[in-house]
This record gives sequence, structure tokens and C-alpha cells, in this order.
Amino acid sequence: MTLPIRNVAIIAHVDHGKTTLVDALLKQAGTFREGEEVPDCVMDSNDLERERGITILSKNTAVRYKDTLINIVDTPGHADFGGEVERVLGMVDGCLLIVDANEGPMPQTRFVLKKALEKGLRPIVLVNKIDRQRADPHTAVDKVLDLFLELGADDDQCEFPYLFASGMAGFAKEKLEDESVDMKPLFDAFLRHVPPPIGDPEKPLQLQVTTLDYSDYLGRIIIGKIHNGTIRAGQQAALVTESGAIVKTKVTKLMGFEGLKRIEIESASAGNLVAVAGFAGANIGETITDPNDPQALPLIKVDEPTLQMTFQVNDSPFAGQEGKLVTSRQVRDRLFRELETNVALRVEETDSPDKFLVSGRGELHLGILIETMRREGYEFQVSQPQVIYREINGQPCEPFETLVLDVPEEAVGSCIERLGQRKGEMQDMQVGVAGRTQLEFVVPARGLIGFRGEFMRLTRGAGIMNHSFLEYRAISGAIETRRNGVLISFEEGVSTVYAMQNAEDRGVFFITPGTRVYKGMVVGEHNRNQDLELNICKSKQLTNHRASGGEELVQLQAPVDMSLERALEYIGSDELLEITPQSIRLRKVDKAKKMAGKK
Repeated sequence: MTLPIRNVAIIAHVDHGKTTLVDALLKQAGTFREGEEVPDCVMDSNDLERERGITILSKNTAVRYKDTLINIVDTPGHADFGGEVERVLGMVDGCLLIVDANEGPMPQTRFVLKKALEKGLRPIVLVNKIDRQRADPHTAVDKVLDLFLELGADDDQCEFPYLFASGMAGFAKEKLEDESVDMKPLFDAFLRHVPPPIGDPEKPLQLQVTTLDYSDYLGRIIIGKIHNGTIRAGQQAALVTESGAIVKTKVTKLMGFEGLKRIEIESASAGNLVAVAGFAGANIGETITDPNDPQALPLIKVDEPTLQMTFQVNDSPFAGQEGKLVTSRQVRDRLFRELETNVALRVEETDSPDKFLVSGRGELHLGILIETMRREGYEFQVSQPQVIYREINGQPCEPFETLVLDVPEEAVGSCIERLGQRKGEMQDMQVGVAGRTQLEFVVPARGLIGFRGEFMRLTRGAGIMNHSFLEYRAISGAIETRRNGVLISFEEGVSTVYAMQNAEDRGVFFITPGTRVYKGMVVGEHNRNQDLELNICKSKQLTNHRASGGEELVQLQAPVDMSLERALEYIGSDELLEITPQSIRLRKVDKAKKMAGKK
């Protein structure tokens, strides 16, 4: 007998507690053995996900509750990984929208909710983190209703069920005054409010590819929902490609989900989520169907990228010293391999065999790719991110973003002023508790390039900044983004304490004494608007005379830590970012090469 099924996606703004809540659901369902050591955010299996505390890739799990199989999909919360959310919503019949009891709906809440409503889903709303200080659960519910109405939800969708919970403490309840010690009320809500999947097991097979995985043993593995029919291990099937071509092949292995594991199964019917091996050429959105009666499902449409940058072979004086994978062929193969699983990414070849134009959904989306590649041993260079312009109805347009800032009261004026200079328009301003204010802006995407570092300085590190893609609008004119000039090394060598101490009054450094540098490498930020070349490797001339005070300990100001994200925001139009497994260096584009490029 086939178990009843519920397919649910968990959607929310970044850091509102999706993955922690899934941990609580897995523990409640008895997925883990008694005494088994379970890490926090067990669904974040990727190293980068654990380090950054964010979900990057959507993941499936399945639990059994009251003789019902509940397939749960954990999705990313950051706007840059919206491509993952869009695909996953096509696999499920209901969704759980998580909202922070203190922050309420945020920019990405709007994005994921809009996608869910477009798919015709009726979300269950869960107000999370109700046990925190300053939590205001009922106000959060009111704000969610306002958001539903703003997004044009129908009457049925606006009558959404809602619960209150603490993912960290592991409980959920229907009313704030109820007593609860577990997640049973949420499981019961899934059974009541999420409809069973619609599909006919007797119809010809239709399975849509929504996620791609890879195994050294099985090759490409596709994950998707069976919309109609039944699939069996070893059967003949056909893949209907994006172009309409029909490729016949065999299902070499069929797997289902149980807890955090994939288990091999003999067959699965309409409504189930499965992983299938044997379709080496399958891509996102394509359909696996019956070879005797091939019927394709509508292709999945994913929002287009809004930001692009050039990836190129490293040609700095230190090229090839730290990375193992450095040639243009290796970089090209890796970028095109990424396209197999990263649907929101675009890669184009250019006139130069050493340069590739890579387009993504934002700085974080591209930054994750860069960080992943450098950890795999790749060495390359990237240019400053640029927004992608489009022509709509004969008019040139650019992407605009919704920006929400949560700032201390004393930083409100300076934030409004700086965003005004970047063509930002303030939409809303709400004074919160504990001396904090929430500001909402609509701002061109290019106005946000390099803004995060400036924002952290304006708020002294106490500000919270979130943004998500809004729409394309007419170009808003020139944006003046002020940035001081840079300090540039004019020779190759090793930086010395003596040279850096003498140059301290010229600006702040990005390096420490003992760092290897080369001619044209950016070593710091100048106090003035223009660039300044200096000798960072100069050493103190030693004599046989002992100078008074010569034995004093020299103290230098702390350097600015140039992380990958900070460097991507900081880099100028005439600069490149050199990426190796061990180092991140800023450098000026060689003037001779720039002149050759113009010719």
C-alpha cells in the first residue's frame, strides 16, 4: 500500500531560521538514533554553508508522521540564490513561510512569497523566534497579511493559517497562550493545510528535472517530482530536451528520500520526489517521459542574471605559484561545468580565449562561485562587477533593488544622504525599539556596488542591510560613488615594517609586513582621491652607529582585512582581483595592456 504524501517547501528571508527549524522537525520525527551526535543546521552539508551560516543549495529530506510521508525541501533565503527557490516551488504542493517575530517580513520574504503565490500555492505562515527579546508575533502576522494583499493574493490565500514557534527550542503552537514542547502542531498543520499531490499513476510518465547532482559512480543524478505515471528502475524512458529533441535512455538507478539519506527503490508513482541516474545529458526544466508517448511539461522559467564580471587567466607576476589549475582550458571547463547545476548563472566566451563573461544574480552569487573555485585549486582573475542593462520597449533599462536597512538612530541621516547620492528613493521609515530605525529604499543595482563597506563604516558595524531584485526600470542617470585612490607598490619584493611605518600617514594598508608584493599590486587605500605609488619594500640602512630609541618596539595600525566579499565591493573599474587558493590580491590593470585593448 502506497503511503499518503505531502510535499512542502520551507521558504523565508535569510537568517529567519529555516534550517534550524528543519533540524527540529527531523529530531521530532525520530530521524536520528538515540545518543547520535547531530550538528546544528544538519541540512547545510556544504562547507561554505556551514562557515557563512546560510543555505546556498536547496536540499530534500523526508519524514514519516501518522502514516504520511512528508517530503520537506529546505531552500536558500538569500536573493542571489533565488534560482534555487523558483525551481523547488514547482516540486511541491504547499509551502511554509517563516517570518522572524522581531523583524517581520524582509526583502527576500517578499521575493519568495511572490514566487509561491504565482505558483498558486497557499502558504502556511510560521512566526519563528517567539522566545527572543523584542519579539512581537502578532504585529509580524499583521505585516505578513499586508504583504499578501500588496502582492495581489486571492481571498483563499489571504486566509492563511499561521502558527508560532521557536526552531531553536524545538516547539510550535497554534496560539501564543498554548503550552507546547514539540513540533506536533506544525506536522498536523502540514496534514490539514497542504493538499496531497495531484497526478495520475495510470497516465504516461512525466517527471520534471528541478535539481541536478553528480556522483563519481553514477554520473549525473537528476532530482524531481513525478507529475504523472510511474517510474521503475531499469525501465526505458525518454528525455525531452529544451530544444524539443527526444533522447531515449534507461533508468539505471532509482532512489527515494528517507531522513537525510537516499535509499534505492524499485518504483515510484505520481506525487513522489525521486532521484534518478542514467540521464547524462539532462538539464534543469526538461522532462523525463514515456518513450512511446512523449509528453513534455512546460519549461521552468528562471529570472535572468543582473550582474556580470569577467573571469580571466591570471597573468600577474606571481601567476602559477600557488594554484594547480591555472590554464584557460581548465578555467573554461570549470565554468561550463558549473552551468550544469547552477541555473541562474550564464557563461559566455569572448574574443579573447583567456577571458570569459560570467553573469549571476548578485555579488554573493558570484562570490560563492569564486570561493568554491579557489578551494578546488583554481587560480584566475576577475574584474569589477557590472550591472546588465536591457532594452525594454525600445528604452534602455537597468535593474532596481528593494533595500531595507536596520540602523542605529544616529546613523539614519548619513545613510539617507549616501543613498540619495546613489539615486536611492526612500519608500518607508519606521522607528523601532531600542533606538533603531528601519529604512526602505528602491535603488539601482549599480548604486549598491561597493555600498556595503561604506554602510558598515556609517553604522560602525551595527547596521543590518538586506536587498532583493525588484524590476527593470529606465536608467536613472550617472551615479557618483566616491572612493579614495589606492596605494600601489612600484617594485617587487617583501614589504617591510620600516617602509610601512614611514607611509602610515598616506593611508591605510591591506597587507602586513613580510607580505610578498609586485609592481602594480594595490597594497592600501590612499587618504586622497588620486592613486599613489610607493616603495613598500624599502629597508632601513644599517650603520655601525647605535641610534637612540632604535630598540623601541614599532607598532603599526591594524591593516584592513580584505576578504573576498569586501574586495569584490571595493575593486575599481581599472583594477583586477587576483584569486589563488592561498591569496586574494588587488592589482591595477597593466597600462600597456589597456592601451593595446583600446587599439
